Amino acid sequence: MTPVPLNFESKIYGKPLPKNFNKKKFILSYNVVTNPNLLEIQNLSRKQCLGKTPWPEIDKIDAWMISSETATFMKWGGLGMIASELPEAFNACFGKKGHRLQVVTPLYTGDTKKKKAELNGDVYTGAEHYSVKLKKIKVINVPFYGDRSSLVKYKVTVYTGRCGNTDYIFLANDRFFSINPHKFNPSAQDGCYVLNEFGINEVERFAFFSKAVYELIENICDRRIKDISKPNVLIANDWHSGALAGLTKYLTTAKVETSDMSSELAAEIKSIPVVHIAHHLGYQGWDYENTSKILNSLYEDAAMLVFRNAKAIKNSNPRATNTLIVHDCYNQASCDFHLADRVVTVSKNYMEEVSKELGFGFDFRDILKIRKDHRNFFGIVNGYDKKLISPNKNKIDHINEFFKDFDFRVYDENNIDGKHHNKEEFIKLISRLASDREYKNKTIPLIDTYKFEDISKSVKNPAKTPIFCATSRLVEQKGYDIAAQAMINLCKKYTNFKRELPIFILGGAGDANYFELLTKLKDKVAQMNPKAAQRIFVFRGYKDEFAYAVQLASDFYMMPCRFEPCGLTQMEAMAKGALPIAMSTGGLVDTIEDGIDGFRTEVFFTEKRRVYGSNLTAKRLKNNVNAYAETLQKALEAFYLRPEKIRQMTVNAMHKDFSWDVPEGSVYKYFNLLKTGHL
Repeated sequence: MTPVPLNFESKIYGKPLPKNFNKKKFILSYNVVTNPNLLEIQNLSRKQCLGKTPWPEIDKIDAWMISSETATFMKWGGLGMIASELPEAFNACFGKKGHRLQVVTPLYTGDTKKKKAELNGDVYTGAEHYSVKLKKIKVINVPFYGDRSSLVKYKVTVYTGRCGNTDYIFLANDRFFSINPHKFNPSAQDGCYVLNEFGINEVERFAFFSKAVYELIENICDRRIKDISKPNVLIANDWHSGALAGLTKYLTTAKVETSDMSSELAAEIKSIPVVHIAHHLGYQGWDYENTSKILNSLYEDAAMLVFRNAKAIKNSNPRATNTLIVHDCYNQASCDFHLADRVVTVSKNYMEEVSKELGFGFDFRDILKIRKDHRNFFGIVNGYDKKLISPNKNKIDHINEFFKDFDFRVYDENNIDGKHHNKEEFIKLISRLASDREYKNKTIPLIDTYKFEDISKSVKNPAKTPIFCATSRLVEQKGYDIAAQAMINLCKKYTNFKRELPIFILGGAGDANYFELLTKLKDKVAQMNPKAAQRIFVFRGYKDEFAYAVQLASDFYMMPCRFEPCGLTQMEAMAKGALPIAMSTGGLVDTIEDGIDGFRTEVFFTEKRRVYGSNLTAKRLKNNVNAYAETLQKALEAFYLRPEKIRQMTVNAMHKDFSWDVPEGSVYKYFNLLKTGHL
């Protein structure tokens, strides 16, 4: 195959990147240039990674949190929580002093059968059942490639609204932000991640979202929109807005070169610093098939000009020599990792992991190591609003009303006896779901269960019956296969068990393959010990009330994660007195004190390398399954043999507070970062 050179000298203004250029063998090299605009593009990654761009003087923060998800209107995971709760905490703490953090997010419409969002007149009701009254600001044009591989000026309607103490900017477009699923949409994808009715996948959707945000900023800076003030900091919330720094810094420079923008307007847009929050590097926004389409959509007539000069900072990874692709594939996170003014990840330990280990940092490990060494990469633990997740009266009243005829009770760290009562109630609930099909279908119709069994009569003493749960997403990251093998190892070890057998409740929304793995776990345990298998409950799907009830009753929360950048689930579990049993990875190390308020493995491996723990322990345990099985055993034995220790650990866990606004909490670190560029 003849290589396709991309370093030719001729003028290429107005030329898109060749269709499917990445599917051919091509030579990627960079000319020595003297043109100041091209030189700026070539040197930008180095300048940004080394922290050479001065942070602007900011008197009053007026920042945008740019997020595909919000817990208020469209939630799928932790990044949706931070997009709602961080702005709310920020505005509560600093709003009276004139600082503000707004949220910019798509206005989704449609119905996936699990998530539904609609706009009726000027009232928007999101998928999380909150409604907001909107003000229409303007319709802007967003150039993006359509079905015929040419630029189309798609109409995006800009709305504003206010929810609580936070201002929202919504961007509406029926094609890209529809969540009506395509007939070929994978079963594991839902909400804003569906392959939608128009065949738009998640990477193309969020590339368009980034482009729409850029066009809004350009309209504001060019004084074509006056009802929205110009932001002085942009916060890109994970890979979904990972194209943003390339648009504000590359595209503006290229437009000056092609005489499509004044240097003054370009300078104004480029002066707005971009802070990129990386939640977990396992998700980066890859799209091999649409690489040329997306790059041509983002950079329009300047796509070739930008691409052939988008030189990455020198590092030891030959796959990451261009900031817009990794090897030969479009990667949405890549641009911000190279070009953002600051990069933040969601715990200090995860920051260390991704900048040291290929298994965590992937193609960006070396870049993040450079950033860390030059002090523009930080780890800030995600917070929460504790009063919303601790066992509070309003929530528990709702749980009782939802399930009917049950009496779950409020408890706290000063009186945890209510938790023992809740264990009895949950055993009744899980047994009714098992024995009354009509009740199950009416109460949790969208949750699939597998061989639920009535254990109401076999559990003689609920207080002395340990309950383990895991209600995370069914994805590889969460390590359900590790938990399953560890449970089988325990079952083999304890063949003649004299105490109350533990109860396990395992499941969540996500991949059907992991649900099948859990069903096989139950069947395999049934072959070894039918009574033990009777107390294993596996399910697929998610209902907030069910997950909440599970945690109210559970003594332990299982987190055998392959990686966990921060983790909110362990914080939520601890607030309810469910002690986490976790791998020693990422934010789990920062938030769980082993033996004090939870259990962590003594060692942790990735790609057969020891990442955490001593060499001696690593040689003894050999792998994560053995490490996790040992930790499960420690928790189980502590429950049976040292109940007072478990009681004190439960009190410690419930007492812990990761709220954003506690003294020295994360909201203050974000304030310092946005104000000064440093913590």
